[in-house]
Amino acid sequence: MKHVKIPQDRIGALIGEGGETLRRIEQAAEVRLDVDSEDGSVAIERTGDPVRGMQAPEIVRAIGRGFDPDAALSLLDDEMRMFETVDIERAARNDNDLRRKKGRLIGENGRTRELMEELTGANVVIYGSTFGVIGQPNEVDVARSAAEMLLDGAPHGSVYSFLERKRAEELKQQGMEYHEFPG
Repeated sequence: MKHVKIPQDRIGALIGEGGETLRRIEQAAEVRLDVDSEDGSVAIERTGDPVRGMQAPEIVRAIGRGFDPDAALSLLDDEMRMFETVDIERAARNDNDLRRKKGRLIGENGRTRELMEELTGANVVIYGSTFGVIGQPNEVDVARSAAEMLLDGAPHGSVYSFLERKRAEELKQQGMEYHEFPG
């Protein structure tokens, strides 16, 4: 049995309306979840396929870090899909710096976060003091690198260029033609 602790304000997202999300996770990952609403502790017991059950703690952690249940459940779609977080607080000197760094990752009206998702193909969430990403290893790597560049103070334009370059490389590797239009 595994235990995962999630923030109290994410328990509702984990359980879902009438327990619907909880049942979806239990069925898809072949586990039984026991949620303690008092402290946010979640006990995870495997009931079926051990390989699927191994992903259950990551699914619960992802929901706890701000991902919607569908994005978290996508970890079961492919054995290569992964979930990773970057601690923004470690890069910040104080609370004001933390807010500024989170703002850089989110961008104006969420545009930077959206571009990261668009250009990497990964799901990206900024929640609390963490930057979370779900995707294939190469997608996660590029999104993490972009986030670290922003946290280190790189200009947004440079990060967007980096993301576009990585996207072009990925498309070329897949044998697709990619045309970059000036604009």
